[in-house]
Amino acid sequence: MALIDFKVLPGIDKQDTTSGAEFRWVDSDNTRFRYNLPEKVGGWSSLLTDTIVGVARKEFAFVDLDGNRYVAIGTDKFLLIYFEGQLFDITPLKSSLTSSTIATVNNSPICTITTATLHNLEPGDIVLFNSVTLPSSTGYNASDFEDKLFQVTTAPTTTTFTITQSSNATGTVSTGGSISVIPYETVGPAAQTYGYGFGISQYDGTVSGALTNTLSSGINDSVNIIPVTSNTGFPTAGTVLIGTELITYTGKGTNTLTGATRGALGTTEATHSNSAVVTDASDYTGWGSAVQASQVTLESALWSLSNFGQVLVATIGNGKTFTWNAGIAARFTTRASTGTSGFSTSNNPTSTRVTLVSPTTRHLIHLGTETVIGDASSQDDMFIRFSEQENINDYVPTSINSAGSQRLQDGTKIIGSLKAKETILVWTDNAVYTMKFIGAPFTFGFEQVGTNCGLIGKNAAIEIDGVAFWMSSNGFFMFDGTVKSLPCSVEDYVYNQIDTTKGQQICAGINNLFTEVTWYYPSTNSEFNDQYVVFNYGEAMKGGVWYIGTEARTTWIDATIYPKPIATKYNSSSNGTFPAIIGQDGLGQTILFEHEVGTDQINPNGSTTAVTSFVKSYDFDLQSKQQGPDGKASGPAISGETFLAVRRFVPDFKNLQGDAKITLSVKRYPQQSDTKTVLSPFTINSTTDKKDTRARGRFVNIKIENDGTGESWRFGTFRIDVQPDGRR
Repeated sequence: MALIDFKVLPGIDKQDTTSGAEFRWVDSDNTRFRYNLPEKVGGWSSLLTDTIVGVARKEFAFVDLDGNRYVAIGTDKFLLIYFEGQLFDITPLKSSLTSSTIATVNNSPICTITTATLHNLEPGDIVLFNSVTLPSSTGYNASDFEDKLFQVTTAPTTTTFTITQSSNATGTVSTGGSISVIPYETVGPAAQTYGYGFGISQYDGTVSGALTNTLSSGINDSVNIIPVTSNTGFPTAGTVLIGTELITYTGKGTNTLTGATRGALGTTEATHSNSAVVTDASDYTGWGSAVQASQVTLESALWSLSNFGQVLVATIGNGKTFTWNAGIAARFTTRASTGTSGFSTSNNPTSTRVTLVSPTTRHLIHLGTETVIGDASSQDDMFIRFSEQENINDYVPTSINSAGSQRLQDGTKIIGSLKAKETILVWTDNAVYTMKFIGAPFTFGFEQVGTNCGLIGKNAAIEIDGVAFWMSSNGFFMFDGTVKSLPCSVEDYVYNQIDTTKGQQICAGINNLFTEVTWYYPSTNSEFNDQYVVFNYGEAMKGGVWYIGTEARTTWIDATIYPKPIATKYNSSSNGTFPAIIGQDGLGQTILFEHEVGTDQINPNGSTTAVTSFVKSYDFDLQSKQQGPDGKASGPAISGETFLAVRRFVPDFKNLQGDAKITLSVKRYPQQSDTKTVLSPFTINSTTDKKDTRARGRFVNIKIENDGTGESWRFGTFRIDVQPDGRR
């Protein structure tokens, strides 16, 4: 039989079955569609030999007045600057805890720091030591601590915390010496946790600032006196958590909690070993009661990053706003702060969800902020406050300035905001508003332009050429003057697997060269982003096509200031190298990649990892083997009962670098799993003319892929020899 053209429309269709999605591709990874043809995506290369400690949550590129380029990177622990191949730590610091002392235990790396005042530290926080004078007989030198960063290991009391040194002490010292402890500003948890429901402790919820201590000896599952290293700071009566067991108690003895009732609030009595962590859980909500959201950390670490000229404006999600001036000579040894000379934010709100600088009027806008500046308890998630024009530290409205405020109505909290053409878009969890400069006396005018289209996460919206695209909790939308729902051929696939409780971790990015908007998101089986979905707004006669994959990123910025897109990839099972953290445990590692470079992944150590990709077609039978001009089947209709036989095929690649593989799979019925043909996969290179094969079944699909380094491809038309082969 003569060869026929097997043509497939661009984009992935997962709304239909694999046999019902006629003339469509049904699965892909690291594949994009360009000029209606599938091709492997470009490679990516690490910009650094260092890796970043923690998970990056925001990137922002800007330039100073001399044309120097910078990328600000906000992680769950740090605020960093990338400048021409090097990282700099500009994380803001809290007030120093002076006159602190140190205690060591022989043959142990654990050091206990005692502070003169309440430290307000939690396990995982980062502290900087200086002005170190050690007591004798510890086996350490002052240089082992001086100007070093440490991760807090435990916080037994409100005035003690422990760190883990890189080596063991050689002597036991009860306490002594003198150390200044400078805590880093706390950003937030690496991952978003779900805090609604019952038994928050069982769902890994976290009571912010909860006091912890340790058992001074092991206990069985029935004792009613709980021995602790210290009960300082614990309530006279309350609840503690040990492991997964909640225990109520009615009094305190000498370093004990007395009158204990084991297995409280629906938990199970258990045996606990010496040094087990004891957490004050008096504010935990019990089984059968709704969680008090104000006491539970729900959202992951978030940053808002923008610029006021050459000054970086950085706001911690639900926290303070800091500035960093790229124009000073000592910029790389100067940290972001609220007291930056000439750009102070000391009068800014201290608890804000989102900030940005208006593009033309240069107001600093706080969204989801305090109704009383400086009072974090007055934070209203729907309240907006903006500064005086050109003065980012003046928020008091007067008759002669343009500072002001506004409260939105539709929704429960402001999720995100971005600058669009001639307007600012503001999303709540249910609606979208425009915020436009209108002049005195109101300064900004607000108009609700959509409802039931709220933003799923702060970074889940992107703007290009005045058009905004975003992901909601119930679909994809765009705004080009009016709000429109985006028909999506992979919508069910995405929303059936996405973990919507981690919406604040979703990251949207634009790749303008390929007209792609990508959303990176965590699936229900992952703590962090591990999937992506792409809307290519420039393909398929400008109607757009969709495709999917698994190479996830946590942040992305397009090629604007830098010539290529820059993105971050997170690995929770490895440790980062910058900044250097002594006692680092469980913080993870972020790699900064430049994208659309070569064909492979170039790692920080210079090694190469293959970027594998594939695209898979629908299951076709003889009745749908040909496609007419209207995209529908043409030619004689042959019963679906007829088996087909594939004898040979002729590959046609527009571009082919290295090898590609083509796999033919068959099945008898649509619901069956694919069975690879005996000779598959077929290796194709630039010299391949045709391939002979033997494939028989009611349905056949093709898969095009690569799995080696130095390989890239763009497919063209597949020509196949297919003919009827009986009805058995």
